[in-house]
Amino acid sequence: MPRKQFDLLVFDWDGTLMDSTATIVKCIQSAARDLGLAVPSDAAAAHVIGLGLSEAMHAVMPDIEPALFPRMVERYRYHYLTKDHELVLFKGVREMLEDLSQQGYFLAVATGKSRVGLNRSLDAARLLSTFDATRCADETFSKPHPAMLQELTRELGQDMRRTVMIGDTTHDLLMANNAGASGIGVEYGAHPVQQLHACHPVFTAKNVPELHGWLIGNA
Repeated sequence: MPRKQFDLLVFDWDGTLMDSTATIVKCIQSAARDLGLAVPSDAAAAHVIGLGLSEAMHAVMPDIEPALFPRMVERYRYHYLTKDHELVLFKGVREMLEDLSQQGYFLAVATGKSRVGLNRSLDAARLLSTFDATRCADETFSKPHPAMLQELTRELGQDMRRTVMIGDTTHDLLMANNAGASGIGVEYGAHPVQQLHACHPVFTAKNVPELHGWLIGNA
């Protein structure tokens, strides 16, 4: 039986599959505090989630001395590594991924995390064998550049027009737009719902069960 719309489902990681938004925000703020810098607001710190780490630090603190960016990155990593073992998948994510895999979809991840960070998270969540392919920000261009989706579709032999990017930020949805893929926004992550809607996703989900249901019924 042919698919309705999509063959390849590409998921963002932080804030979409992993409940990590609040932790990332706190780690960015702690890094700034360590260096005696102005601490970004919750909204400003949340807005850069999904970008590569270096790009995120430049975006959240554009006015600091360039020499401080590597130290911000180092302090962020220090704080995050003390917390990442506490992070958990959103409720329903594991069941959703198992169901979609059994339905025969290609599953992938496109994330602002580093390769080391994603592999560590996949291992901790026992999802290493779940995805057909993954791309990280330290391997190619950061979102919203289309490279991650271009590389994933090429690797898996898939059609961009039958690919959907699922994420909690405008970076995810703009990447989809830039690549010629479809986008689905999740409303429980880092970016406000109205910002997601401005990127014209085909659907936005209030929670994981709603996302799961839509994908099974419409994808």
